[in-house]
Amino acid sequence: MRPFQLLLLLLTALLLATGACSKKTVSFNSKPDSGLAGGVVRDSLTTARDTTNAPSLETNRVVLTKEQERAAKEKQKAAQRAPKKKKNVFLGERIKKGFTKSGPKGRNQIIEVFYYLRTFQQPNDFAPARYYFDARKRKIFKTTDELDPATAKVLHGPYKKLQGGKVIETGYFALGTRHLRWEKFNKDNVLLSKNHYEMGFPRDAQVSYYANDKKRLKEVIPYTQGKIDGDYVSFTEHGKREWEGQFENGKKVGEWTKYWGFRNTKDRRHYVYQYGESGYEPEVQEPVLLKEYNRNGVLVYEKDKLDKRDAVTDRPGSKK
Repeated sequence: MRPFQLLLLLLTALLLATGACSKKTVSFNSKPDSGLAGGVVRDSLTTARDTTNAPSLETNRVVLTKEQERAAKEKQKAAQRAPKKKKNVFLGERIKKGFTKSGPKGRNQIIEVFYYLRTFQQPNDFAPARYYFDARKRKIFKTTDELDPATAKVLHGPYKKLQGGKVIETGYFALGTRHLRWEKFNKDNVLLSKNHYEMGFPRDAQVSYYANDKKRLKEVIPYTQGKIDGDYVSFTEHGKREWEGQFENGKKVGEWTKYWGFRNTKDRRHYVYQYGESGYEPEVQEPVLLKEYNRNGVLVYEKDKLDKRDAVTDRPGSKK
């Protein structure tokens, strides 16, 4: 027997002996992979291309610090939390809501709903009238004097006046002055009047100045629908108040005040006169002197109460 044939027989016998010692099940769909150690077989139906983009079942655990965990929780809470309401702001100023009641309870009770500045600001010196709420007296006041920061809440924002639950007046305030559209209604919701204001001045007012630079205000004559109606005010050449009062239906009504007009002091009253109560009644030709103050601002006369006046007989408007 040739040496080659003898070697082949020995190898065949060795393979038969190995198969007899160990059982091995071979799938018809599988084939040996020469590239794997230990003769491990791989399913031929699964290729490397099929598993390249498959997601891994093992997660990469990210370790967060306590601060990062706290920040993440806060962010999640903020996203779930309802958005905060915007704070009350009118014309760029923060405001607070208020209300006041007056008169008897029931149908005739008057309720005023308004807003005022959270931070005090003095109204314009040239404004015909200034409005504020006194928290102690629970009442809205109208004045031409400087306001006291300790007690005055400067009106600023929407305003509504109701009687018996029905709106009888609406409007807006801006830094203590009437602003934009103001309307009055009767109890049957019928519009009685409508006026427009610009920071206290009637929109249709006739405004005059002492110079062309429009810095030294001289006089403000209010007009509504062609008639003089509203707050009137005049100033001296030095910017001090001279006269103030109110017109209704083209007639002077209520109290009219004449000032001393001193240049380097606050506005000091001189005379206070009383005209008729309504502009729809015959106009009062000669007003009644209610009060008189001396040059130092001391009250020297009050009708039916006080009379410490000097011997002055040429008071304008006084009865003789």
